[in-house]
Amino acid sequence: MHVWAVANQKGGVGKTTSTVTLGGLLADQGHRVLLLDLDPHGSLTSYFKYDPDGLQKSAYDLFQQGKKIPEDLPQSLLMDTGHERLKLIPASTALATLERQVSAQGGMGLVISRALALLWNRFDYVLIDSPPVLGLLMINALASAEHLIIPVQTEFLAIKGLERMMRTLQMVTKARKNELPYTVVPTLYDRRTQASVQSLRLLRNSYPDHIWNSMIPVDTKFRDASMAGMPPSMLDPQSRGVHAYNVLLKHLLERQIDHRQRDKRPGEV
Repeated sequence: MHVWAVANQKGGVGKTTSTVTLGGLLADQGHRVLLLDLDPHGSLTSYFKYDPDGLQKSAYDLFQQGKKIPEDLPQSLLMDTGHERLKLIPASTALATLERQVSAQGGMGLVISRALALLWNRFDYVLIDSPPVLGLLMINALASAEHLIIPVQTEFLAIKGLERMMRTLQMVTKARKNELPYTVVPTLYDRRTQASVQSLRLLRNSYPDHIWNSMIPVDTKFRDASMAGMPPSMLDPQSRGVHAYNVLLKHLLERQIDHRQRDKRPGEV
């Protein structure tokens, strides 16, 4: 199982779109994929036409169990998405109350890691849609991930949000005691505007070693797919937005192979 977290400490930068589109493309390739919604706003959950305010079971149940998650619980939370190889563990608005409820309990930063361990043979990839604020939920996402995807809208305020995300990443890396590889993904790019062009240039100059060398364009097909409640690749696999995410996915899979080879010990096969 490979676990990718999608996070940024600013909303509206394309986190949910990135999660759904990459997850859908992986499923199209034949992989078994889980989408995990850890944002109390429940955008990913709402995308698939579930109501975060009315769900009787959600990711919140995992945190209620804490350190002793029943073996069958994660499996019982899986919900359909309309794609046979793509499942969802939804979010409920109750997630917003977690900080207050469990702040005094130790070991709560590894709840998601424990839950995913119980699904290890069930899925090939897990993509986690994280909340835009630093707290227990984001810490859980980053602690369980082997790669971090940071969508950044190509505009100045979003770049300032990326700076906060970098400080969080440094803190998490120190706590994990090992590096968390990450990829900065420019999103909502509109080449007709100076703001997008200049912001993309600034991103490339500021993060040359970690930025993906292309960008995700503004594409109304993403909105149409959201209205239909299906991954964009199911609605229009030939759209320019899906094409861009296909290129991104190829890049991420190549990086995954590179990291795996680099992490092998001498003599290891």
